[in-house]
Amino acid sequence: MESKFVKETRCMKVARVFPPDVNNHNTMFGGKLMSYIDDVASISASKLCRVTAVTASTDSVDFLYPIRPSDSVSLESFVTWTGRTSMEVFVKVITEDLVTGERKIAATSFLTFVGLDENNKAVPVPRVIPETEEENKLYETAEHRAEIRKVRREASKTFADFLLTKYPWE
Repeated sequence: MESKFVKETRCMKVARVFPPDVNNHNTMFGGKLMSYIDDVASISASKLCRVTAVTASTDSVDFLYPIRPSDSVSLESFVTWTGRTSMEVFVKVITEDLVTGERKIAATSFLTFVGLDENNKAVPVPRVIPETEEENKLYETAEHRAEIRKVRREASKTFADFLLTKYPWE
């Protein structure tokens, strides 16, 4: 399978923050931003594998700075690393004050996607080739994140065995 450059998976999404997008602290509602993150990350994943890509996990969403109604929010996503059938996608969220022009990294996120065939079976995905300093740093540190994901997933499965499926009203 032919490899692809990371830049071939790069996506951008830019939005203005409107009053319905904010919470009672007058900052962007975290769930709204998480929806944007999953949306743009899914496009990057699909651009790599060119099959249906589904979210396997949201590994992290780190909210670093509040996003206010006077801001725009820009999301940049790209595939940083691949396993046999899985892809790690990084999303960088940049907030820009539309009055002052000040920009900050407002959030970062790592998600894992799996490519599926028409029978919903996982398919091999192309490897990625990093080029920039940022891409290389993310690529070099990806295997460590993959190991942490694997351990966390197993712990989650073990924990789920202790949880009840009975509804509280039953």
